[in-house]
Amino acid sequence: MHWDDMRLFLAVARAETLSGASKAVRLDAATLGRRVARLERDLGAALFVKSPQGYSVTMAGERLLASAEAAEAAMRGAADGVSALRQSDQGPHSAALSGQVRIGAPDGCANYILPQVCAAIVDQHPALDIQIVALPRVVNLSRREADFAIAVSAPTAGRLTVQRITDYRLHFAASDQYLQSTAPIRRLEDLRDHQIVGYIPDMIFDQELDYLADVGVARVALASNSVAVQLNILRQGAGIGVVHDFALDAAPGVRRVLTDAFSLTRSFYLIRHAADQEHSRLQRIADLLSHGIKAEVSRLEDKVS
Repeated sequence: MHWDDMRLFLAVARAETLSGASKAVRLDAATLGRRVARLERDLGAALFVKSPQGYSVTMAGERLLASAEAAEAAMRGAADGVSALRQSDQGPHSAALSGQVRIGAPDGCANYILPQVCAAIVDQHPALDIQIVALPRVVNLSRREADFAIAVSAPTAGRLTVQRITDYRLHFAASDQYLQSTAPIRRLEDLRDHQIVGYIPDMIFDQELDYLADVGVARVALASNSVAVQLNILRQGAGIGVVHDFALDAAPGVRRVLTDAFSLTRSFYLIRHAADQEHSRLQRIADLLSHGIKAEVSRLEDKVS
């Protein structure tokens, strides 16, 4: 087998469609399909079950997938080693990071934390390209949707490494405009007389985001699967909702309420594929992300304390 066969097999296994994989490997779908069929003939085994829904790996494909991912990790490790050797030969001032890295994150972190953190990293390492993927769901690292994932709960399955980054806090908040035009909010019971802004109930992808479940809120009048959209609704004076403390700096005129009666603490976790743990380049980026996110959450929360 050649590494290129492994690379194409991995792309199809992760995308589960030829069209999706073809974008990742920059090869047209018809050619990719022929390459996969040739690989199956060479190995004498069916690697995929083809259906109108796409390609799913067979038992033989699952066995090859583990080997292919190990080969991919070895290739990345070899590249890291050569890069580190070249930089050491060039002197202490050449240890700049380069290449592309993709970070998947829930949109609260992606909108209000990662822009500042990633801008600072790129300022230090101008040859590094960072892509931020804001998704209202958990990023699938096994399919290589990203190199790193930021999550609000630690996964318990998969070949992953998990590092807790920092805690963050959430409170009820509303705009001054809304608070001046409605009945006073002094107790949690008063929320029954107010318009609630929050998540779409059946689109809450992580139990840690189900903020209103324990408060007894029966109805969410204005809902979105996006934290940024919820905050913009609050800025319009349309209701009251749970907001990340670190996001309030981006929402002038929105302030916390009921801080003595209601306060939540959640955590951010940095998640990586286990095979990437030995790669020095990715480890350096992980350290920069972890330190940067922790410092930025602390800075923004201090501004509203």
